[in-house]
Amino acid sequence: MNHITAYIRLSLKDIYPPEEVKTLTMLICCDILGFDALDIYMGKDITLSECKQRKLENIIFRLQKNEPIQYIRGIAEFYGRQFRVAPGVLVPRPETGELVDLIIKENQEAKSILDIGTGSGCISISLSKELPDAMVTAWDISEEALEIARWNNERLSGRVVFERQDVLSDIVSETQRYDVIVSNPPYVTEKEKADMDPNVLEWEPGLALFVPDDDPLLFYRHIVVLGQKLLNQGGKLYFEINQAYGAEMVRLLEMNHYHNIHVIKDIFENDRIVTANR
Repeated sequence: MNHITAYIRLSLKDIYPPEEVKTLTMLICCDILGFDALDIYMGKDITLSECKQRKLENIIFRLQKNEPIQYIRGIAEFYGRQFRVAPGVLVPRPETGELVDLIIKENQEAKSILDIGTGSGCISISLSKELPDAMVTAWDISEEALEIARWNNERLSGRVVFERQDVLSDIVSETQRYDVIVSNPPYVTEKEKADMDPNVLEWEPGLALFVPDDDPLLFYRHIVVLGQKLLNQGGKLYFEINQAYGAEMVRLLEMNHYHNIHVIKDIFENDRIVTANR
């Protein structure tokens, strides 16, 4: 077994940090190739079949091209569940799990929730599972994302209703009202590309990531206005935000007559979540 793990580490050491190489090695050996973790730790001598050898070489090739391991596996862990992911949707982040956790904690009595820009469906499906009394609706502009989200919803026995909707459009039905609206919209500015890791910049969908440098709050402006029409009185907005724009988000919400506004830091001590009541 030592020669297999050594091969993986040697192949990846110039691309990924040591701790990430260690994590990737275990994922490849256990989750993809199907070896027992104890055999790896004990250094058991295992010979790869021709099929598994080809599979391992393909995985290494893709990782050397900076493809995220989640896309290679086809799944990502989020909020205790496995979600199907592909290059048409973002890989769920731990910070987004904090957003979901906060919504669940504060909205046990919610009856209706809207997730705007659902991607893989990780937020909406998690909420539907954890808040079984709530009717959950989710929007996305991407048909590819909606296909993945619907697949996840069915496999995980979620109760989410998915709709194709462009939140930047003026044509939005105002017949439905919600207790909670949540969104993790595109918020990375074009100028921030220079600081991004290749496995994000080269693989994850730009449609779900980027906003113009001269309009970083593009999606938030539209959702804040929409919230005044779609939220029940006292209903709550939840946003995941770019850490650089916490103060600007507060001003935007104040200008649109929201109250009880809070900016919350994530596990990395960055401004990451904004909440407000209609």
